[in-house]
Amino acid sequence: MMNSFKRTLFAAGSAGLLLTLAACGGGGGSSKGGDEAQVLRRGISAKVDTLDPHRSSAQWENIIIGDMFIGLTTAAADNEVIPGMAESWETSEDGLTWTFKLKEDAVWSDGEPLTAEDFVYAFRRIQDPAIASQYSSLLYIVKNAAEVNSGDLPPEELGVRAVDEHTFEITLEEPAPYLLGLLTHYTTYPVPKHIVEQYGEAWIQPENIEVNGPYKLAYWRTGDQLVTEKNPLWEGADELCFDRVAYFEIEDAAAVERRIESGELDINNGFDGGRTQELEKRFPGWVRTTPGLITTYWTLNSSQEPFTDVRVRKALAMALDREFIVDKVLTPGYVPAYSFVPPKMSNYNVERPEVSFADMSREERLAEAKSLLEEAGYGPDNPLKFEFIHRSTDDNPKVAPVAQANWNEIAPWVNAEILRQDTKVLYARLRQSDFEVADGAWVADFDDPINFLYLLDSTTGQQNYGRYNNPEYDALLQQASRERDLQARAEIFAEAEKLMLEDYPITPMWVQVTKNLVDPTLTGWEENAQDQHRSRWLCRAEAADASTADASPEE
Repeated sequence: MMNSFKRTLFAAGSAGLLLTLAACGGGGGSSKGGDEAQVLRRGISAKVDTLDPHRSSAQWENIIIGDMFIGLTTAAADNEVIPGMAESWETSEDGLTWTFKLKEDAVWSDGEPLTAEDFVYAFRRIQDPAIASQYSSLLYIVKNAAEVNSGDLPPEELGVRAVDEHTFEITLEEPAPYLLGLLTHYTTYPVPKHIVEQYGEAWIQPENIEVNGPYKLAYWRTGDQLVTEKNPLWEGADELCFDRVAYFEIEDAAAVERRIESGELDINNGFDGGRTQELEKRFPGWVRTTPGLITTYWTLNSSQEPFTDVRVRKALAMALDREFIVDKVLTPGYVPAYSFVPPKMSNYNVERPEVSFADMSREERLAEAKSLLEEAGYGPDNPLKFEFIHRSTDDNPKVAPVAQANWNEIAPWVNAEILRQDTKVLYARLRQSDFEVADGAWVADFDDPINFLYLLDSTTGQQNYGRYNNPEYDALLQQASRERDLQARAEIFAEAEKLMLEDYPITPMWVQVTKNLVDPTLTGWEENAQDQHRSRWLCRAEAADASTADASPEE
């Protein structure tokens, strides 16, 4: 069946594929039990560049990657950490050595055994300088990871080893109370060594890929859609409600609405927040929001003139009218941000630091912003001109002209040119530090303050977009990493965040709610602050009812 389906997919155009899915039970009608294939149709907000867990850094790619691969731990529907490939684990008294017992019957989708060596290979691969992973620094807590990534140490010196075929050991640089949550992240997923070494960069193509999770890639047409099929060798394959998942790359919010209206979409990972009430009326039960671990922040490139001057950075940060933007432009539920770490973050039970101007009136902020720029040498004879790039998706295009007007309110000689960028292109520019002022957001990879604060560490690399470099800030993060008392650790984090906020390498803008459109006939969808929703947990109501009816009392 799989080979036949692949041939159909590769031969089909976009319209033809939709017809193929419709014929398989995925064309917009209710899914039913029996022999018909059940298809879940998900919209994602940008184009997919890669599905390699070690090369990706995009939340929308994670939607697909997380359907295909599973790490040592994984996340339940509510995003609570549960066992993944590891059935159990233990840690040393000093918190530096973690030992994981793998499931002995785990296999790749081609039947090859999944062993501890696959994890050793994967952890070494993401730190390989040749891979140039954008996310390698997330795993610098592993012993010698930074040195391996820089090429100063060989991969064999990385703090991971296979104790035996089914026992994997990780040695850390410092205790990490968040490790089990981090291990649900795609950077820690195993990859099939035998496939990667055979096909090189083409290993993720549908004709080559092998996976260890619920779904396996069957079709990929860039700019159009991707399709995964159930992996029959995955341990929970018989419990999956959907045989296939189709992912549509849709950046246009209006196009999303048209597809929902025509019955061609079950889920979309975003919507036009300004139209929330209208969407609730038009698609009853579809709008899903919850407070998220998501901060939109704009980076002022402190590695380039004129943003090497903290007075310029602070002035531009002060002029932005977050309250107006949140109240009049954005999705209901967003809140203005004057700090970087989201309010609901765990392990941060302290008085949260904020930028110093948080309690000032707008008039006071504008007056001080003008004064700062004049001190820095700007005025009618030396106007401040710069470019602000923003994402093409979500509410961001509507915010940009407001920001442009805010900056011009400082003085007529402050002029920002706004430039809309394809979201994927914008993040590529951010990683290359190719911008002056740029929009962006961060969704928590795991529930701990370090996941936000490490982004401004000078050793972080590509995800420190403006190449901020403050040795005092770095030293505080290092101090926190060695502290095992969670309260003392949180207090050090707060000191570091306060120091960074007053340096203005970034300007926090707002804390987001998660935003999804979800067919109300789907079950198993649970809101969570990290906005993770794996297809494996989802069913359609009728299919779920049929499954329950067919189950024996023992089941």
